[in-house]
This record gives sequence, structure tokens and C-alpha cells, in this order.
Amino acid sequence: MTTTAPREASRIRRIALAARRRPRAMLWAAAGVITLGFLVALQITAHHLGMPGPITTQAREVIHAPKSGFLLYASMALMMVVLTWRQRLIALGTAIGIDLVFLLVRWATGTYPAEGHPFGNGALWVILGVAVFALVRRTGAERVLMLKGVGLGLLLVTGRKTGDTWLLITSQTRPVTLDPYVAMADHALGNPSWLAGRLLRASGPVGEHALDYVYAQLAVAAVCVALYQLRNVAAERRFPRHHLVRTFLLIGVLGPAVYMIYPVVGPVFAYGPEGGHWAAADLWPNTLPPITAPYELPFDEITPRNCMPSLHTAWATTIFIHSRKGPRALRAAGTFWLIATLAATLGFGWHYGVDLVAGVVFAYTVEAALRTYDRGWDQAGVRLIVYGTAVFAVLLASYRFVPLEMAAYPWVSGPLLLLAMASVVHGYLRTTRLWEAEATPAPRPEPQPEPAV
Repeated sequence: MTTTAPREASRIRRIALAARRRPRAMLWAAAGVITLGFLVALQITAHHLGMPGPITTQAREVIHAPKSGFLLYASMALMMVVLTWRQRLIALGTAIGIDLVFLLVRWATGTYPAEGHPFGNGALWVILGVAVFALVRRTGAERVLMLKGVGLGLLLVTGRKTGDTWLLITSQTRPVTLDPYVAMADHALGNPSWLAGRLLRASGPVGEHALDYVYAQLAVAAVCVALYQLRNVAAERRFPRHHLVRTFLLIGVLGPAVYMIYPVVGPVFAYGPEGGHWAAADLWPNTLPPITAPYELPFDEITPRNCMPSLHTAWATTIFIHSRKGPRALRAAGTFWLIATLAATLGFGWHYGVDLVAGVVFAYTVEAALRTYDRGWDQAGVRLIVYGTAVFAVLLASYRFVPLEMAAYPWVSGPLLLLAMASVVHGYLRTTRLWEAEATPAPRPEPQPEPAV
């Protein structure tokens, strides 16, 4: 009887564990099917528009020079969180060796790339090789863990290709932009892009190159934070419930849908020299746009309509949020990347100030949604999601329907915009602190000495 009870309890625990894992496995399978279907649909749409889709462009980089070798190596680094240190060194050495072979072949055949990077193919080959290795040489939980690592690395690369395709689709399917509306609404914040543009020009080539590098390598910065969060995966043989890559990818999936609803090209195109004869006027960054009735602005079929909301701001905000739990150096890097990204988006004229406000609200709402999902749709989290979504919708509606009123009363509309953004940030911080307080176990009372009789 004493041996039967522990065996029965162990069997019950195994059944309960299997029951918990089954919905999670089904969720992973459903997510994989949905992702594949989305990529195929995007590939078909791009083909009908005469453009290469995300699957085509990714497949080309197996042989051709990649658009970003840094991104491919960052993706390989994400994949390697599931490997041992010995396996990581082998993978890195193999990737570098393959890239050296590619460099020698390109040098010998005179096919050195005019665009993109001459390296990165090796990293992609290693990612694909680990997938084959997992399928052929590993079984059970070890195979699943390796494939999750491969999927994580490929998702980062595919997300970039998907975003590029989305941008091309916006330029060809949205013949007009709403920049005059956003430019009027931006008067509420004092047209910060015009001020930042003049300051950046005054900083000279050093400041411009520094901010351009920060802006272009945002995904690499995200990987650095993610690697810290995933540093224990190889030892624990499992991924943490929530990490930066999830939010980063979901922002990239949801954001372009808003581009289709609210097409905006940015001040450097709509009001600057980059817009050519399509621009409403050549004003940026020296002359503020006059307060006039806004209208829909016809534009070319090349420039992406990718401003509302600012996804670079949303991504940099996410890096900032996730770096808060790291060491001091990581927190400082997250703060720097957020400030530098905001300065770049405004200084280069790629965004209006109101785009950034919408981007911050968007980032905190998506982050809240993922954390609420992990908690089983906690009531406080659901309220925060609904509130963040409502604020985001009100921001977009106000930019579209009352921009003249916002421009006419900037001392009222400007603080209201910032207050709305701050309320979402405050709600997120308050809710997550409550969650963390619940998760922290109460301290046990110390045993007190009994009084001597």
C-alpha cells in the first residue's frame, strides 16, 4: 500500500502535465499554420503586383548577397540560445568559414555586390543546417527545443522581409496620403520634426551618421536585449514565458495593417526635397507648414506609406521596456537606443511628432496584450488593453477629423496628447507592478524564542 500511493500520485502528475502541454502544443501548431498562411498570402499578393515577396527574397539570400548581414548573424545568435557552448562555437566557426568561401568566390568571379552586405549567407546556412540536424539527429523534447530556436531565428529574418513587402504594397495600393492632416495635427506639439531636422543638420555628418546607424540597426539592438533574456535557455532546456522577440514580431505584424488604413509618407517627402514634384511644398525643415485646410495628397507609387504609427518608435519603446529588468549597462543601452531612435525619426524627417505619440501607445498596448495573455486574460490586463486600444483609436481619429482645431489651440491639444500617452504608460506600470507583487511570495515569519518558564 505504501508503494502504490506514490506511484498513483506520480501517474496523476504525469497526466496533468500532459494535459497542460496539449493546449500549448496545439497553440504552437496553430501559430505555425497561421504564419505560413500569412506568408503565402503576402507572397501571392506581391506576385500579382509584380514584386518579389518575402519567401522569394529570403530564398535568394541563400546564394545572393543579403540585404543585411548583421541581421542574419543576429538571427543566428538568437537561434544559438538553444545550443551548448561547444555547439555555438562550431556554428559560429562554420558560418564564418562559409562566408569566407562566398567572399573568395565573389572576388574570383567579379560578382562583389553593389548593394547589401557581402557576408551573412553563412549565418543563414547554419540556421537551416541546425534545422536539418534537429530533424535527422534529435528526437523528443531536444528536437522540439532546437526547432524552436531555429524558428525564432528565422522569424526575425522573415519579419524583416515581410515588412519590406508590406511597404511596397502600401506604396502601390494607397495612391493618396494623409500627410496634410498629420502636419496640421503636429502643430499641437510644435512641429518637432522641423526643429529636430535643423538641429541634426547643424550637428554635421558625424551626428547624421551616428543616428543613421542607430536607426538602421534597431533589430540588432533588440537581439542584444533578447539574448540577455534568453541566456538560460540552453541550461534550463525551455524558453521563458515572455521575452522581447514576441512583442517585436507582433508589432511588425499589426503595424502595417494601420499603414493601410492611415497612409502617411512623412515630412521629408510630403514637405521636403525627397518628395520631388509630388511634395505639397518644399518647406522641411526650415519653414513650418501654414495652418490651412488639410486634404488628401496624391503621391508616387514608390515611397512607402509607413509613418502612422511610428513602428521604429514602438520597437525602440519595447527595447526600453524589456531592458528595465537587466543590469545597469543594459538599462543604459535601452534608454540610449530609445532617445537616439526618437531623434533619428524626427531629425531625418521620416516622422511627425504625433506619429511618435501613437507609436508609444501602440507599443505599450501590444506589450500589455501579450502579458495579459500569459496570465490567462487577467481582468486588470484586459482593462488596460481596452483602454490602450481606445486611446490609440482616439489619437488616429483626432489626427484625421480635428487637425485644424488641434493646430488652432496647441496649448490645449498638445498637453492632452501627451497626457493621453502618459496615462497608458502609467496604467501599464501600475498593472505590471500589481502582477509582480502578486508573484512575489510573502516572507515567512521568523521563529520567535519561547519565553523561559
